[in-house]
Amino acid sequence: MAGPLLVTGGSGYLGGELLRRARGRPLAATHHSGAAAGPGGVDWTRLDVRDEQAVRSLVERVRPEVVIHTAYRQDGDGAREITVDGAAVVARAAAAAGARLIHMSSDVIFDGAKGAPYDESDPPTPVTGYGQAKADAEEAVSAAHPDALLVRTSLIYGGPEPSRHERLATEAARGEGQAFFDDEVRCPVVVGDLAAALLELAERDETGILNVAGADEVSRWEFACLIASSAGLDAGHIRRTSIAESGLSRPGNCALTSRRAQGLLRTRLTGARARLGVGA
Repeated sequence: MAGPLLVTGGSGYLGGELLRRARGRPLAATHHSGAAAGPGGVDWTRLDVRDEQAVRSLVERVRPEVVIHTAYRQDGDGAREITVDGAAVVARAAAAAGARLIHMSSDVIFDGAKGAPYDESDPPTPVTGYGQAKADAEEAVSAAHPDALLVRTSLIYGGPEPSRHERLATEAARGEGQAFFDDEVRCPVVVGDLAAALLELAERDETGILNVAGADEVSRWEFACLIASSAGLDAGHIRRTSIAESGLSRPGNCALTSRRAQGLLRTRLTGARARLGVGA
């Protein structure tokens, strides 16, 4: 990739890993008003992705070859607008500038009722507000930038600093935290694997939808236990529960199959058991 790479949400967990791994090429990144800029050697801009003029001005100035859109907000004030409207704004700006776009999506666009891992042909069936927002963002991005690549992924962990999922699991192992669902199944992905895969994809011309998730299907409870055990903590302290017991509307088994990605990429997508299991 000869031209600049622009990463929205560069101060986030995935965005930061992308920037660390992309050193040596022209880099630009955005951070929101509540986050500090990240590492040096990057052209940082504080940006609200909902601001059409500001986003367009940034893209026109940077002239990126590829934009990787990682910025979103899962909940709280303005979450839907940032996740959906912001994605559409970035997509329009990238399309107008002739830049390739990789848009990050999520496994929670599915209800988990399929009974088998979801592939790229499965249509969204969200059951949560965040899942609906991510599904709507996919639709908005595809309309604004028909050649965009939509990458669906899962729980992200394994970076230099603990992810939110890792922090919750270690707190629970110390008896300080929540119970975890044993019937919500995901395919957690190591942040380094995901970032490496995205940087490979930035050099390809793939379009449409691609699943890029970890190789193992694990419940949220098993994932928490694996994290705790790998940290030398007693996973026996981690409480388990079920979606049915909680009374919440949540996806069940929304595992993703990443067979197509593994056929395209040099990067291996490690499973959580292989990464965190005893003897790994």
